[in-house]
Amino acid sequence: MSDQDKPQEQPQAAPPAQEPDTTKSEQTEQKPSATESAPAPEPAAEPVATPAATAATTTEPAAAPEPAAAPGAEPAAATTTEPTPTTAPEQPKPEQAAAETAAEEKNEPAKPEYFTKTPALEQFFNHLPTILANADHSEMWGVPLKHDATDVPTINVLIKFLRAKDGDLELAEDQLTKALKWRKEIDPLALVDSSKNSYDAAKFGGLGYLTTYEREGKGDLVVTWNIYGAVKKIDDTFGDITEFIKWRVALMELAVRELKLDQATSVIEYDGEDPYQMAQVHDYLSLSFLRLNPSIRATTKKTIEVFSTAYPELLREKFFVNVPAFMGWVFAIFKMFVNENTSRKFHPISNGANLAREFPGLVEKFPKAYGGGGPDLEGSARTVALNSKEV
Repeated sequence: MSDQDKPQEQPQAAPPAQEPDTTKSEQTEQKPSATESAPAPEPAAEPVATPAATAATTTEPAAAPEPAAAPGAEPAAATTTEPTPTTAPEQPKPEQAAAETAAEEKNEPAKPEYFTKTPALEQFFNHLPTILANADHSEMWGVPLKHDATDVPTINVLIKFLRAKDGDLELAEDQLTKALKWRKEIDPLALVDSSKNSYDAAKFGGLGYLTTYEREGKGDLVVTWNIYGAVKKIDDTFGDITEFIKWRVALMELAVRELKLDQATSVIEYDGEDPYQMAQVHDYLSLSFLRLNPSIRATTKKTIEVFSTAYPELLREKFFVNVPAFMGWVFAIFKMFVNENTSRKFHPISNGANLAREFPGLVEKFPKAYGGGGPDLEGSARTVALNSKEV
């Protein structure tokens, strides 16, 4: 009976054949880590290691493939299910972030660097619509002023007015308003237009000139010349203050055109060099009568007052040549209407022949009368339109 019992015990070996089911349970418990590729094949090796497992495999061929199929199915499920929540949603995130950033930039554009460096300039710009409305005029030196933070010519005009008042916003706004109102009233662009205005050659012929000298790497040097020694009749030239100022403004506007402010493509450094400036030369040769003549004093004072208000920061340097010693009153009047920085630009030169030395590299181009090797102003320099009267 013991031998019969032994064969009957072999069917009891079926429980070991069910080990693959146990493996299934172990595999199902390991599902959370099914993404790892190395541990996945291990459950298939365990049934092959024991003879009982081999016998079970031969007796029940259908049950054997199940352990092998299960590990193979799980990685497939992992590859199809897990990338969906992890990789797919993350891919569009950079694009969404870029879109959000672009939207923010569209709604709130980045502040220009010149506003960041000079907060008063930004405030000045923000007040521009009110200033233009109060003045009822928007043109300055040929530049149409716009409430556009990217409009370089407009920003440069504001910088000049702000610098003229040493950064005092209130004073700069007041001066800009006055200058705009003045331009609306006098219309300087019309005064310089030869088709609309010309000036009496008997009164102003030979008194004012404009020259432009090319400089390598530095831009053109614009120079206005006021030759007061050419005055023939004092009362005719200086007697009518309004007429004199119109002629002088026309000459100034001619020079402003040469600066090309309306074509500017780069913003002036508030504390740096300003390329949109000119030089002026006042020649007082043979003007001994200036000391006593009241009409000259009155006209000079009014001209300086108008120009200091309407043309701030357009002057690089002003040279007073052939100046008699008694003419100290001229500088005193100038200093009444300009700030300290501007007054430092004034250079008196007793001998006009030394003027060319002040402009290295241009000596050969300056007129001979001023120490250069170039032609005389008369016949070579530009001037405003004069009427047909003989000089």
